[in-house]
Amino acid sequence: MPGNVKYKYSIIAVFIYTLLSTSANSQNKTVRFKTFDKVIVTANLYTPNPVNSPFIILYHQANYSRGEYLEIAPKLNSMGFNCIAVDLRSGEAVNGVVNQTWKFADSLNMETRYIDAYTDMRAAVSYVKNKYPGTKIFLFGSSYSSSLALKLAGDFPNGISGVVAFSPGEYFSKFGWSRDIIQTSSSKIKCPVFITSSLTERDNWQEIYNAIPVQSKTCFLPETGGKHGAKTLWSAFPESDQYWKALKAFLLKYK
Repeated sequence: MPGNVKYKYSIIAVFIYTLLSTSANSQNKTVRFKTFDKVIVTANLYTPNPVNSPFIILYHQANYSRGEYLEIAPKLNSMGFNCIAVDLRSGEAVNGVVNQTWKFADSLNMETRYIDAYTDMRAAVSYVKNKYPGTKIFLFGSSYSSSLALKLAGDFPNGISGVVAFSPGEYFSKFGWSRDIIQTSSSKIKCPVFITSSLTERDNWQEIYNAIPVQSKTCFLPETGGKHGAKTLWSAFPESDQYWKALKAFLLKYK
């Protein structure tokens, strides 16, 4: 993309950021906030419940966007949780929703690797803590972001009330991180944890799960099949009811 086009896009994005625009979809509001390295993160708020309700921060899988949670977030709302679905800079699009954080970072020639999204995830936690002080915060990740959610809960255990991780694994050695970095961080987690995946992915996360020191951890595998990441909760997939039953039991227990 030519440099002047990128500059124009950045100016437009900053203007939009100042407006904190509201989505046309009545179910949610689009908000934007900055990371410490000046990336503008786009996210959708799903907040029909009282402001003191527990809050779930939803992070998407690789090549996706906040659109991964279009169907999932309202179901979490019905369980009494408020939610925010976050565009991470490592992504692209899904369900017709383009990842605006990725577009912004890419327009400035910034790195958009898995590990770079960790900054956006931390910024989302800060946003929720500032806007909804005192609420319980649950981190909810999909694929690479579920691993980073576990790392975040281990690196900064104070103020995190729970983690839901769909298909975590040690995905980061190709980016220069150690091969067991998620296992190492997970050994410092203090909150309840729920880990799940497709039936064939257990070996990807078993050692991570074993390293989590809390008794309030649980894991789930379907009887057959399953999908990679949180999309396995989509109603289009036959095992989704199994996943929802297990997830609901966990969330309501620690709500």
